[in-house]
This record gives sequence, C-alpha cells and structure tokens, in this order.
Amino acid sequence: MKHLTRRAFLTRSAASLAGAAMIAPHLLRAETETLSPNLIGFQSWIVRESIEKDFAGTLKMMAGMGYKTMELCSPPGYAKMGFGPLQTLKAPEMKRIVSDAGLKCNSCHYGFDELKQHAQERIDFAKELGLEQMVLSSFGLPKTATLADWKKAADELNKVGEQSKKSGMPLGYHNHNGEFEKLEGELIYDVLLKQFDPSLIKMQFQVAAITAGYKAADYFKKYPGRFISAHLSDWSTAGKVMPLGKGIVDWKEFFAAMKTGGVKNYFVEIELPLMKESAEFLKSV
Repeated sequence: MKHLTRRAFLTRSAASLAGAAMIAPHLLRAETETLSPNLIGFQSWIVRESIEKDFAGTLKMMAGMGYKTMELCSPPGYAKMGFGPLQTLKAPEMKRIVSDAGLKCNSCHYGFDELKQHAQERIDFAKELGLEQMVLSSFGLPKTATLADWKKAADELNKVGEQSKKSGMPLGYHNHNGEFEKLEGELIYDVLLKQFDPSLIKMQFQVAAITAGYKAADYFKKYPGRFISAHLSDWSTAGKVMPLGKGIVDWKEFFAAMKTGGVKNYFVEIELPLMKESAEFLKSV
C-alpha cells in the first residue's frame, strides 16, 4: 500500500487558500471554557526521522516543549518512513518509554492494507499499549478513483470497524484535502460521512482543510458526535504554515464546537520549529 504523505497534501492544498481568505480571523483566547493542558498532543509523523534515530530522546524533546500526549504511526505500517526500529518493541516496553518521557500515547495511525489484513493483531497491540483510538490514515486511492471506489473503501472500513468495536477499540478515519474535492457533483467527505456507519467509524478532522475552504467547526456542528479527534495546524492568508494562533483559523470557534463534534483529543501537526510556540498557545487557551 502507498501511504499518502501528509506534507505533500498540505503543500498542494495551500494553493487553494484563496477560497479560505474570507473565513473570519482567529481569536487568540476562548472565553467560555478552559481547556485541559493534558490534552495537548502531537502527531509523531513530524519527528519520524528523529524517532528512527532516538525514540526515547525524541519523546523527551517533545514533552519538553509542553506536549502531554502523542499519536503514533504504526511501526509495521510505517516501517519505511522512520518507524521501522520500533517494531522490535513489545507494547509494555513501548508504553514504558512513552511514560518515562512524561507522555501518553492515546492514538495511532494505520495503513488500509494492514488494517484489512492484520486487524486483530493491531487491535490487540493497541489495547496493550493503552490507546484510546485507532485511526486509518488514508485509503490510498489513486487520483483516478471514482465515487464508487470511495464508497467501496468506506464499506471495507466499516467491516474493520465491526471487529474493532467488538474489541472495545474505537476506530477513526483521517482526512486529507483530497476528500474535499467533488466527484460526480458530490463532495467526497460528505459521501464518506453517509457511507460510514456512525456506530463503527468516527472521523479525525484535519484542520488544514481550511486551505480548501472548509472549517472544522462547521463540520462539528453539522455532524454532531461523528468525530473523535483532530489534527491542528494554522495558515497565513498567503498559504504559509504558521504557529497555532498566528494564522486564519478561528480557534475560539473551533474549541467551542469541538465537544459538539465529539472530539476527545487533538494532535498538532505542523513544522517542527513551530511546535513549541503552538504548544504555548494551546496552554493559553
């Protein structure tokens, strides 16, 4: 299976930013509720090269920036992308390394093929590691995929969801900007929400979809309870990645709608030099 490179998606989607320029400017602080600092998480993809060399040291570095939780990328599924060395770790050992760094790993991304072929094995490891959710990172469909292809993939994930539900492990689906394109006159993301069984599959919303003109808060309100987590990033009107709170995302609106959507945790996923400032922003909200 070919994994979709997140940075490639974000870079390509920046070209669509003009459509998002009319979105209301961000407000730095949410006035209605204080967020728990224990929710502040990061996606490990951004430090994959460092993880490959020094897993424990990388986690301590991220904890030092103020992060409390992390989302892993499946070591077998992402073996060629920096996570291969982690395959030698048993779940208890990995959990201890994470804990010793002052973090908790509560989510993990997986490839589609490994979930279809090794679902129970991945579920068992996830439970032993202490995860609160498993997330499919992408269907890996080609650009030539039809709407029928997307629906078929969604049905296949529903089947995996049946298995994960029986094991007591929530399963989610992570979007890229590709899902915010239209096929046969329909928005792919909306089609997926209709095709997924809401009792089996929750959504992990990537806030970078704002670069294509779509806001997380709108979807949280439109589809209450359908979401489980989110990936956070921020952007300038010129399409440049920014620290959280310095771009066009209305974070007050986001966090106000987060509970309506059902979001239980979130993970920052931007360039490494912007991670510390972003963590500080989240602490201030």
